[in-house]
Amino acid sequence: MDQTVPAPTVTFETAPDQYKHWKLTIAGNIATLAMDVREDAGLRPADYKLKLNSYDLGVDIELADALQRLRFEHPEVHAVVLTSLKPRIFCAGANIFMLGTSSHGFKVNFCKFTNETRLGMEDMSAHSGIKFLAAVNGVCAGGGYELALACDEILLVDDGSASVGLPETPLLGVLPGTGGLTRVVDKRKVRRDLADDFGTLTEGVRGKRAVEGRFVDAVYPTSKFQDAVARRAQELAAQSDRPATGPGARLGPLAPAISGDVIQYQYVKGSIDRVKRVCDLTIAAPDAPQPSTPDAFLKAGDRAWAIRAFRELDDALLRLRLNEPEIGIIVLKTTGDPAAVLAVDEALHAHASHWLVREIIGLIRRTLKRVDLTSRSFFALIEPGSAFAGTLFELALAADRAYMLNHPDEPNTIELSVMNGGAYPMSNGISRLQVRFLGEPDSVGTALAHDGPFDAHQALEAGLVFSAPDDIDWDDEVRMALEARAAFSPDALTGMEANLRFAGPETMETKIFGRLTAWQNWIFQRPNAVGERGALMTYGREGRPSFDFKRT
Repeated sequence: MDQTVPAPTVTFETAPDQYKHWKLTIAGNIATLAMDVREDAGLRPADYKLKLNSYDLGVDIELADALQRLRFEHPEVHAVVLTSLKPRIFCAGANIFMLGTSSHGFKVNFCKFTNETRLGMEDMSAHSGIKFLAAVNGVCAGGGYELALACDEILLVDDGSASVGLPETPLLGVLPGTGGLTRVVDKRKVRRDLADDFGTLTEGVRGKRAVEGRFVDAVYPTSKFQDAVARRAQELAAQSDRPATGPGARLGPLAPAISGDVIQYQYVKGSIDRVKRVCDLTIAAPDAPQPSTPDAFLKAGDRAWAIRAFRELDDALLRLRLNEPEIGIIVLKTTGDPAAVLAVDEALHAHASHWLVREIIGLIRRTLKRVDLTSRSFFALIEPGSAFAGTLFELALAADRAYMLNHPDEPNTIELSVMNGGAYPMSNGISRLQVRFLGEPDSVGTALAHDGPFDAHQALEAGLVFSAPDDIDWDDEVRMALEARAAFSPDALTGMEANLRFAGPETMETKIFGRLTAWQNWIFQRPNAVGERGALMTYGREGRPSFDFKRT
C-alpha cells in the first residue's frame, strides 16, 4: 500500500532572520552553528514531527544558506563550531517518518541536496580557509553523524550516554544516505572490520572506544568539554588565510518572478514546455560594466554578474530537481555579448587569490557541479546571439550534448578562456575539458591555445561540440534529438548519464554520489525497506519488519 504523500513545492531561499532550526552566532573569528530543530516546523508538519533534532529538507536548506552567508558575508570567520542546543542530543539524523512517507524521487533528491551541502562544508575547508569542528554534545546518529563527519574534526562529550553511530542497516534496512560509510573508511580511515561492526550497531560507540576506532578525534568529560571545544576552534582558526575583518558581500534575495511555467530572474530565465517535458534555461551575459578589481567586487557585492547569475542558476536547478520531476530535459542557452563574459573571466583569474574572488570562483564551481549531478538530460544549443564563452562555455561542456548552428549568413562562435583550464574542476578533481578529451589529452592544450573564437566548423573539428547542423537541418535535428530523448526510460537515462559524466579519476566525492545513485535506486525501493512490512515502514510502529532473506 502506497503510504507516500505529495511533496510540497520547495523554495530554497531563506535568510538568518527566517531560520527555524539553526542559531548562527559569531564571536570574533569563530562562528557557531547550533542545531535547535523545531518539532512542529517541518516542510510537512501534519505528517511528522522533527523530534530529537532530526531533520528534513527544510533544515538543510537553512544550513546551506548559513554556509553560503559565512563564505560571502563574514570574511572575519575562520572556523565554525557545529553543535546542538538540545541537552544530550546532537542530532538523530534524517527524520524517519519523513522518509517513510515521501516518494522515492523526493527521498533521492533530499539525500542529494544534503550530500551537496556536506560536501560544501568540505569545500569550505579546502578552498575558503574555514575549518569545521563538530562539538558533539549528545547522541549523534545516522545523518547526524554524517553531518559531523563532514567537519574537519569531531569532539565528543564523555557523559556516559553521548555516542556516534550509523544505525540505518540494523534499524531501517537501508544505508546512510549522505556518504557516512564512505567517509568512515575513506576520510577517517577506520579499519574495515571496525567499520563493519560499527555499521551494525544500533547503539553506536562512545567514549574511549570511539577515539580508538577513529570515529571521533577526542572525548572530554562534561566539565572540560566546552573549554576544549573553544581551544581547538581557535587552533583551527589560526590556520586560515582569510582577512581579520570585513566588509563582506551581502547576499540579497533573488526574488524571481514566476508566471505560469516561466520563472524569470535578472540573468536567468526558465521556460517549461510540459507537453514536451522540456525546460529551456537561458543565462544572459553581463549587460553592464562589471568589477575588475577586488575593491570593485566588494563594492558591487551580489549585484556583480558572476555572483548573481550563478546564484540564480543554482536556485533554478534546485527548483527543477525538487518541484518538476517530470521535466526530463534541460536545454541550456545563453544570450548576450561573449566579450563581456571573457572580461569577467580575466578579472576572476587576475585576482583569484583575493578572498572574495576566491569565493565567487567557488560559487561558480559548485553551481557547475550541481549541473553535473542533476539527474536530467542537458542539451546545449549554441545559436547566433549566444554567449557561450569562457565560464559560460563550461555549461556546454557540462551538457550531455552540445549542438552548434552552422549558419552561412549569421556569425555563431564559441570561445575559451583561462577559466576553462581547470578553475572549475568536476567532482573527479579534473576539468571538463580533461574529462571530454580523456583519450586525447593533447586536445586540451590545443583547444586552450586556440587564438580567438571558434566558428561552428572549427568547434566541430576541435571536438568541442557534438553536432553542427546547417540552417536547413538545424530545426529538424534539434527537434528529433529532443523527441527521441524524451521517449526513453527516465530511469535508464539517469543511470546512463551518471555513468558517462565522470570519466577519469575517482575521488571520495564521486564515490559518494556513485554509491548514492546505486543504493538509493535499488535498496530504497526494495520491499525489505519500503514494502508493507519493510524496516523503514514499520519503524516506530507496532510490529517488526519482515525480510525476504534471499541475497540478490
